[in-house]
Amino acid sequence: MNINYQLKLEEIIKENENKLPTLLLHSCCGPCSSYVLEYLNKYFKITILYYNPNIYPYNEYKKRLDEQIRLINELNVQNKINILECNYDNNEYENIVKGLENEKEGGSRCHKCYKLRLEKTAQLAKENDFDYFSTTLTVSPYKNSQIINKIGSDLEKKYNIKYLYSDFKKKEGYKRSIELSKIYNLYRQNYCGCIYSKKTD
Repeated sequence: MNINYQLKLEEIIKENENKLPTLLLHSCCGPCSSYVLEYLNKYFKITILYYNPNIYPYNEYKKRLDEQIRLINELNVQNKINILECNYDNNEYENIVKGLENEKEGGSRCHKCYKLRLEKTAQLAKENDFDYFSTTLTVSPYKNSQIINKIGSDLEKKYNIKYLYSDFKKKEGYKRSIELSKIYNLYRQNYCGCIYSKKTD
């Protein structure tokens, strides 16, 4: 049976009422993060982790990073949002998906990619004493929030740091991200990020 992760998120927010916990939030791009930042900013002190070695080629990675930074600077928020960028190394991604190059989008290759990026987020959140870690990935209707949250739950136990459960596409989150992308004139890419998703478009 599928878990309602939006409900779990709302429960966590309620638990932290009158507090402002720190959150290391992995983001794949500006458009996906737009609604998530608008929504969570009232409840968390957010640092964006821009760790996306899956994105290919480098100029696409840079373009998305620049848009992420621009959005953070322009978004109307209550609490300042910081960003932590990791070095770009596409080999990190290629090494974990060897043998899965021909998998369909949304399959086991993508699951490995989710885990790669979420695990880095959990590690850095633990090392830097964040209260929670999470990802913007669940805002996309093309991403399986059940799988993403299961990975997050496993990493929560492994690193002993709280995972912020989510299904950001709920409550018309994806629709709002499109609206915000138009408001801020954000570049919306036409493929997920990796060379294999580019080929399948």
